[in-house]
Amino acid sequence: MIAIIVQTLLISVSVAMDAFAVSIGKGLTVSRVRPGDAVRSALWFGGSQALFLILGHYAASAFSAYVTAFDHWIIFGLLAFIGGNMVHEAYEEDAENAKETAQFDWKHMLPLAVACSIDAFAVGVSLAFMATSVPFAILCISVVTGLFSAAGLYIGRAFGAHWQKPAQIAGGVVLILIGVKVLLEHLGVIAF
Repeated sequence: MIAIIVQTLLISVSVAMDAFAVSIGKGLTVSRVRPGDAVRSALWFGGSQALFLILGHYAASAFSAYVTAFDHWIIFGLLAFIGGNMVHEAYEEDAENAKETAQFDWKHMLPLAVACSIDAFAVGVSLAFMATSVPFAILCISVVTGLFSAAGLYIGRAFGAHWQKPAQIAGGVVLILIGVKVLLEHLGVIAF
């Protein structure tokens, strides 16, 4: 049980890294972070993560009976792909992040929230095959993403872009490692 909670928390932090990195970028563009901006950012990113997790979970649940024999490969593949993509994007986003605006209206936040939640759809697919409480995972990932995005605004404002790339790389590496762990568990190499 503890291992599942720790795994869920690690996934939560990892999936939140895209929103965290984008929020740091937004924090760079504001003269000061107002509490309302932090709340809006948290709701946009956390809510979008929840929606995409649910959509991914339900999409996969429809097919789970057909793929249980190789579900560990699906989990590994998705998490390794998402993690690798996060690491790759960390090195390509400097120009993109320079275009961030200080606006927090729906026209600016919706595309950012959706872009940061595409990975959550794939994680939602993975949740359908993992031994975890899906409602707990969705709640945990959404809340952690919201908190990280709000914190990212303040960190971006205070410290600049120094933490943006390392956060995204760390999130990607953790997802890859969780995928490897799931694969090795299902293959009987390790047991937790």
